[in-house]
Amino acid sequence: MRDALYALATVMLLTGCFKDEPLNAECDILEAMVAVDHPGQVFFHESDTLVHVNSDVSTIQFVVRRSADLTRLAPRFVLTEGATISPASGSAHDFSQGPVSYVVTSQDGQWNRRYDVAFQPVSVTVTDTVRYDFEHYRLDDNYQKFYVWYEQDADGTQQSLWASGNGGFFIANQSKTAEDYPTVPAEGGVDGGLCVRLMTLDTGPLGRSTGRPIAAGNLFLGTFNTSIALRDALHATEMGIPFTQQPSKLTGYYRYQPGAEFKNKQQVTIPNRTDSADVYAVLYRNHDEQGQPVVLYGDNVLTSPLIVSRARMDYVKPVDEWTPFEIPFQQVAAIDEELLQGRGYSLALVFAASIHGDTFEGAIGSTLYIDKVRIICTHDE
Repeated sequence: MRDALYALATVMLLTGCFKDEPLNAECDILEAMVAVDHPGQVFFHESDTLVHVNSDVSTIQFVVRRSADLTRLAPRFVLTEGATISPASGSAHDFSQGPVSYVVTSQDGQWNRRYDVAFQPVSVTVTDTVRYDFEHYRLDDNYQKFYVWYEQDADGTQQSLWASGNGGFFIANQSKTAEDYPTVPAEGGVDGGLCVRLMTLDTGPLGRSTGRPIAAGNLFLGTFNTSIALRDALHATEMGIPFTQQPSKLTGYYRYQPGAEFKNKQQVTIPNRTDSADVYAVLYRNHDEQGQPVVLYGDNVLTSPLIVSRARMDYVKPVDEWTPFEIPFQQVAAIDEELLQGRGYSLALVFAASIHGDTFEGAIGSTLYIDKVRIICTHDE
């Protein structure tokens, strides 16, 4: 009897020493993937079957061929620990009529999050000129605090091709209104419509305390990863979208005035130095030699060995009136036409109010307006 009581006491003591770990409250999709019998008939590249999902997005989009059969596809998902998803991961659905909504519930059952999963059919570009007029914008999906731009197809489909550093500015200035961000829509475009205004702004006490005293207004083709903006600003800018024609010229209209005082990252005024804007585009191979997908970032978008063609404005002259620009692309490496048609290249197109804004140097108040941008392409049937 004494031995039994001793054993019971030991069990109770050990039980008291171990406390249950709290259940996970996260409810995110980390990766989405699709397996099909003949990937080449559905996707352009094998890597297109996998999407890494940033924490600040709620729409997951797979790019597929225009002829792909979308009536029975079964995406699978990697979730945060312990989370569940409905409909079930790996269940088949008809995506031909639009996105399918999934709800992820956290392990503790207290939180859930909705994702829309879509398959976007894409065809090879056949026009000689790609036009960007910046007429379409909305508040961001997650925070409803700053503006984002999109292109609209003839059938009304929205394509989120554009990104900016507005998401990074939001982290340090959450009380600001949408009009107070570095990149905003503006009236008074070239033809009286809308244009985009990029302005270099002070990031406030939090920005200065983290060594990021300014935010240069920017707009670029690609995505911005808000989740790493404070930790690694240069790699938060994921630049480029697949492009299927060979660009020959970058044209458009601009207005620009630099701010009054140029300051370095330590916020020391540099006498006799004037800020300048930046306008450029690069075409680059979007897969490496091992066939792995590649994206260029703020630290290598102008220097990567994968770049095959480049266009950059030498000097953005300050002007108050709308002024046309025309910049030829300089080819720096051979372009594989078959690879080009197969979406094996991406185009990065970048506008910034301060040329050294990526290193947090520039002049508060530097302002660049951009409108009626065109990529003139060589035509090859």
